[in-house]
Amino acid sequence: MKSLLNFRYSILVLFYIFLNNSTHQDTYAQNTKNNIVRLNVTYVKIMKGDMFFDIKATSKIDKKSVGIANINLDIYNEIDSSESILLGKTTTNLNGEGKFILDNINAIKTDSTNFYNIKILFKGNDSFKKASKYFSFKNADINSKLITKDSINYISATLIDRTNDSPIEGEPLTVQVQRLFKPLKLGKELNFTNENGSIVVPIEEGIPGVDEILTFEIVLTDHDDFGTIKALIKAPIGIPIVEESTFNERTMWSPRNKTPIFLLIIPNILTFGIWGFIIYLIVNLFKIQKT
Repeated sequence: MKSLLNFRYSILVLFYIFLNNSTHQDTYAQNTKNNIVRLNVTYVKIMKGDMFFDIKATSKIDKKSVGIANINLDIYNEIDSSESILLGKTTTNLNGEGKFILDNINAIKTDSTNFYNIKILFKGNDSFKKASKYFSFKNADINSKLITKDSINYISATLIDRTNDSPIEGEPLTVQVQRLFKPLKLGKELNFTNENGSIVVPIEEGIPGVDEILTFEIVLTDHDDFGTIKALIKAPIGIPIVEESTFNERTMWSPRNKTPIFLLIIPNILTFGIWGFIIYLIVNLFKIQKT
């Protein structure tokens, strides 16, 4: 009888869990169904490197903005109102982020105003509505080099509009040194280009670098017309990094095979001394008992 009651109780518990999960899934489906997807896109160009569209898909679910994972996005080049070319597709990752790499700038065409017009299209699914994002940009370059004058090193950079190869004046460029966690900025926070589209920023002395190599970044960030452009310069002008690692030394925080010598000797002396004294006492106890 008791076994039968336990069996019935188990059935009821399982049924409750199943019903609860089903209700939760239905509620989530209802909450996400027909939600609006928001697409944010940035054009990024790395000089002598990749050109790509950085895409982020989000939606507001339960009053929170979350990334939408695993949705398929189509990327089109809109040439005019009647002509559109499919460039390719991409899928967002678990954070709702996607990346579409262009082979080169010649893979897309401009309109009559020399702007590249791009459309990102999400066709919708059972949970989210159809969405699209249009954005335009022009082609520009950052030409940069390292110069030395009076024993002082400088970064020289010029921002060029590739439409007519003309300099771009009055735009902010950031000059910084690559670091593992956060770049080290040089000069002013923003260095505005002059009438020649150029900036010249002095390099501080005493910046450490692995094998004396420093990697400088010259960046135009999220511009309305040109997107994000980044130029990189590597130069052997850093201060050598002094190796301060104690990995191969015998320290208190080393692994067992690197235990300090005094920690091996002193405890062993104490251990053998105590056991030797105990054995001495036992031997003397037997001698006393015999006598």
